[in-house]
Amino acid sequence: MQGIQDIKIRDADGGAIIAVRAVPGSSRDRIVGVLGDCLKIATSAAAEKGKANKAVAALLADALGVSSSSVRLVAGPASRRKEFRILHMTAERVRAKLAGR
Repeated sequence: MQGIQDIKIRDADGGAIIAVRAVPGSSRDRIVGVLGDCLKIATSAAAEKGKANKAVAALLADALGVSSSSVRLVAGPASRRKEFRILHMTAERVRAKLAGR
């Protein structure tokens, strides 16, 4: 994935935190690419009652090869810009997994 080095990913207690730009209500679910310092993820889920957040977390988990329970929203529940914690992974490992997509 081009621009992967620009994504804000940092190590945190028990895992890594990644910045995500969510686009709810899209025609399909997919990782779009890099937008500024965020990983841009589009989902067909609506931005209501946490549906889009859950869908984005599931897409991120799938891309990183981890269980959905290993991906937790830690900032921005009502914002397009969000931060997710990936448990038991380092920032370097997250970046490498995304680069290998």
